[in-house]
Amino acid sequence: MKRKRLYCPHCGDSLCREREEDVERDFCPACRTFFYENPLPVVSVVMSSPQREILLVKRGRRPYRGRWCLPTGFVESGESIEAAALRELEEETGLRGRIVGLVDVDSVRNGFYGDLIFLTFEAEAEAEAAPGQPHAGSDTVAVRYFPLGALPSLAFPSNKRAVERFIAAKADYWAIVDSFSLAAGGAGAAGGPRKNLLSDRLVKVIEANAELISRLWMEEVTTSRSTRGYHHFDRQRLFVRVHTILSQFGKWLGGGYDDRDIQAYYTDMGRERRREGFHLGEVLSALSLIKKHLWEFALSRGMWQKTIDIYMALELDRRIVIFFDKASFYTALGYEGK
Repeated sequence: MKRKRLYCPHCGDSLCREREEDVERDFCPACRTFFYENPLPVVSVVMSSPQREILLVKRGRRPYRGRWCLPTGFVESGESIEAAALRELEEETGLRGRIVGLVDVDSVRNGFYGDLIFLTFEAEAEAEAAPGQPHAGSDTVAVRYFPLGALPSLAFPSNKRAVERFIAAKADYWAIVDSFSLAAGGAGAAGGPRKNLLSDRLVKVIEANAELISRLWMEEVTTSRSTRGYHHFDRQRLFVRVHTILSQFGKWLGGGYDDRDIQAYYTDMGRERRREGFHLGEVLSALSLIKKHLWEFALSRGMWQKTIDIYMALELDRRIVIFFDKASFYTALGYEGK
């Protein structure tokens, strides 16, 4: 429990309580002086590993001795908030870092210290600092990284709140990184289905609306100057053909349709379109229009609201381009009899 001030530090007389501006404060009658109780500034640091683990320290002193927390401590007089955070990080973990940004600010009533203001920063290791493992400092007995899903109960509620806000703030960024890593090898490549890409959400919407996309494509392909050969072609057959291609696109994205399937189908399709009397330019233009309507439909679903939405749309665009570039290439080969 925080000890109360009993005597005046100037004259030594006993203090009493008086009201000043509707606030009751310690008061020295002899000196006619009020004493103010201001919140103490406390700094904490969130440092995460590339594996998305949070660095925690086990406290070696009261309060909360033996409990885990973020590197945490009081700001010294004459010290900036940022400098205090980095000092606590180095003192308690042996790691030198730099401030990335402010994570959270919280006001707390603490029975041991009184009113506190917790300022939590995100930090990362200095680029020029020598690599090394964290080690316990003078106020700590252990230091280690914890996975996000296995964090221990934290000593300070403000630490818990700051970690939750840190994780929430990083969620979109981590989702983008994960999705990029999954897509890096090319969606639908041989070796099994590729799941959890961000754009899979849009793919499901496209699959559910394949009939609408097919009809939008038919309206344009039967009127466009670049696809004159399709203007009087049987509409039912056109619908079946475009719907089949959309279905193949969905299967390819899910890993159930690989490059060999694309090569076989579109090479045959190129040969068939040549026998039917279509010009190669018309066939490739028709494929390009499917790609266009897929992309326009995705954009019509309310994209560009957040950064993660933009990435999701761009990722889908990349996947569309890869599939239809392959389809166009093999269609041309088949048409030319190769």
